[in-house]
Parts: sequence; C-alpha cells; structure tokens
Amino acid sequence: MKRVLLKRSGETLGPHGGGVLPDMLRSAAAEVAAAAKVGGQIAVVLGAGNFVRGRMLRESPISRVDADRMGMLATVMNGLAFRGALEEAGVGVHLATAFPVQSAGEPFDRRRVQAALEAWEVAILAGGTGHPFLTTDTAAALRALEIGADALLKATKVDGVYSSDPVTDPDAVRYDRLSYDEVLEKSLGVMDLAAVALCRENGMPIVVFDGTVPGAIARAVSGERIGTIVGGSDDGLR
Repeated sequence: MKRVLLKRSGETLGPHGGGVLPDMLRSAAAEVAAAAKVGGQIAVVLGAGNFVRGRMLRESPISRVDADRMGMLATVMNGLAFRGALEEAGVGVHLATAFPVQSAGEPFDRRRVQAALEAWEVAILAGGTGHPFLTTDTAAALRALEIGADALLKATKVDGVYSSDPVTDPDAVRYDRLSYDEVLEKSLGVMDLAAVALCRENGMPIVVFDGTVPGAIARAVSGERIGTIVGGSDDGLR
C-alpha cells in the first residue's frame, strides 16, 4: 500500500483521562516511524481519550457542541505531542488541523497534505472534521478519502473484528474478511456507523488489527494481511 490513513486511539499516548506519558508517546511514535521506513506514505488521525471524550461531558452543564469542541481541541494537543515524538525519532512531520488553533498547525488543506506525503513526511491530521456531532472515526474515513489513501487502518487492542467481545465471550469468532453491509447489519463496532457507511459508499477498505503488537503497523503498511479486512476485493484491498 503506497498511502494509508492510520486511525489510533489517544490512549496509545497515555491512559484514559491521564494525558500524555513520555514513554507511551515515544513507543507509539516509534511504531509509526518504523512503518514509514518500509516505504509507506502515512497520515495519522488520533483520538483524544487520554484527555477527554465528548460523551463524558454530556451529563454536565456543558453543551454537546462545546463538549465535542473540547474533544477536538484535545486531538490537537495529541497532535502536537505526537509531532514532537516523531521529530525526535528523525521523521519529518506535517501537522494540519481542521479545528483552527493559531500557530499549532496549518489549517487542513488536502493538497498540502498530499504534497507532504509525497515528500515522505508523516501527516498528522488533528481537530476531527472541525464540526461537532462527528467522531474521529468519521474524520479518519473522510480524510482517507480526501487524501486518496489505499486503505484505512484501524489500530485497536484486539487482533481483528469478532462476533462479540472476545474479552467476555470465550466463544467469540474472529472474522478474516467482512463486507461493509455485514458490519452495519450486525453492529460489530468496527468503527462508528457513519464512518463505515462513508467507506462503503466510496469503496475505501478498512483493515482492523491489533496496534499494540510491535511491528504490526509496519506489517499492515507493507501489505501483509493481518487482522480483519472490511470491504476490498480478493485480489487486493482496492
């Protein structure tokens, strides 16, 4: 795969609600740096669960719109942290944000991001879509399409998509390949439904794999079949 969009949880940079931890940040950056060295053009969308999730605030006096804005700001914070760790690892980085924060990064522009990827810089795409009511999963699907990615890589804590939660159900079955319709009809929780529907409408393959395994991102970028593939074809992802 020449170009991919990697979606990673903010909790790869620090524990839930615990901010950024330097060791976790460096480890996460090292995995992306290793993947970049195998020749892939990599754009990254980070969640913000290590700081705040918008839905955590919905029982508070904060409006849904402002809660989601706080989540978008948190993804910009993660983007700044991840940029520093990648640069420390010797990787060129382009940080773009859809949620304007003066001097934090450039406003998202598809052509500038594509130019950065073609120059073999890792592109960090922060700020979600820039709009409330949409998750970072949906932002990842949208950005994957905008930049012309070959696939959307969803790094999780399990080695693919299961029929039920493998942590609580010993009879859970792992799927090697699924159609978009199967994911939507069975509500398998690969990504939020809007993200899956957007990928289905535009033929964007989704690869769901265990991003906690060292080297897994590089293996996915190099084209090795790991995890579960949603969509795509038998003779290749696209």
